[in-house]
Amino acid sequence: MAEFLSLQNAVAKHIHDGDTVAMEGFTHLIPFAAGHEIIRQEKRDLTLIRMTPDLIYDQMIGAGCARKLIFSWGGNPGVGSLHRLRDAVEKGWPNRIEVVEHSHAAMACAYEAGASGLPLAILRGYIGSDLPKVNDQIRFIECPFSGERLAAVPSVRPDVTVIHAQRADRRGNVLVEGIVGVQKEAVLAARRSIVTVEEIVDDLGASVNACVLPAWAITAIALAPGGAKPSYALGYYDRDNAFYKAWDAIARDRQAFLAWLNDNVFTTRADQGAE
Repeated sequence: MAEFLSLQNAVAKHIHDGDTVAMEGFTHLIPFAAGHEIIRQEKRDLTLIRMTPDLIYDQMIGAGCARKLIFSWGGNPGVGSLHRLRDAVEKGWPNRIEVVEHSHAAMACAYEAGASGLPLAILRGYIGSDLPKVNDQIRFIECPFSGERLAAVPSVRPDVTVIHAQRADRRGNVLVEGIVGVQKEAVLAARRSIVTVEEIVDDLGASVNACVLPAWAITAIALAPGGAKPSYALGYYDRDNAFYKAWDAIARDRQAFLAWLNDNVFTTRADQGAE
C-alpha cells in the first residue's frame, strides 16, 4: 500500500545506487522535482529508462547519476539535441554511459509486458531497421501458430518507477489526467514506485475513463506542487516553453551547466513532504 513520505525521504528510501529507474511522462507530468532530488542525493550508476528522455535525463546524466540509458528517442522537444547526453556518449563527461535504443512501439510493448509479468514483448517491427545491428536485445522469433517472423524484446521491469500526477487521495489512490503515456504500465511493471502529486485530496474527482492508479500498486506518494515544471500539468500550470529554449545554451557548455545545477538544484532543497 502507498506510504505518504516527503520527496526527500521517498528518494532516500526507495532509490539506491545501481538501481534501474524509469521516469515517465509524455510532454506532460514529467517528474522534474523527483529527478532533481535524485541529483541532490547524488545517486550513482543508475540505469535510466524512458521512452523520450528529454531535459530531466539530460540534467541527471550531466550530474553523473547514470551509467546506462534505455530509450527510444532523445532530444529537447522542438529545440534540438540533449547536449549533456551527447557529451557523455561522445566524450565520456562526466562519465561514459551505455545506450540501448529501441523504437517507441518496442518500448511501449516492453512496459506492457513488464506490467503483465511477462519476460518478453512480441511485436511486428524492426523489419528493415538497422537497430537490430546495434542492439542485441532485439531478437526475432517464429510464431508457433502462423509461422510469421516477429520481433521480440525483453520486458521492462524497473527497480523503481517515478511519475508525477495531479492528485492522490488520502487512501493512496492516484489520478492521472490529460495526456497519459506509459505511466500506468511503468508503475505496474516496477518493483517499487514513487508518485509525486500536485495535491492530496479527500476525493479524486475522477471522470469517466480516467486513469486511476490504485494504492496497492504504489510504494510511496510525495506531495510536490509544481513537481512537473517546466513541463506542464493539465489543470494546474502550462509548459514553460522559454525554459526549453534556454536550456539549449545552458546545456551546451559544461561550466554553464554546472553553474545552473548549483543555482537551481543543489542550493534548492526539496521542501515538499507528506501531508
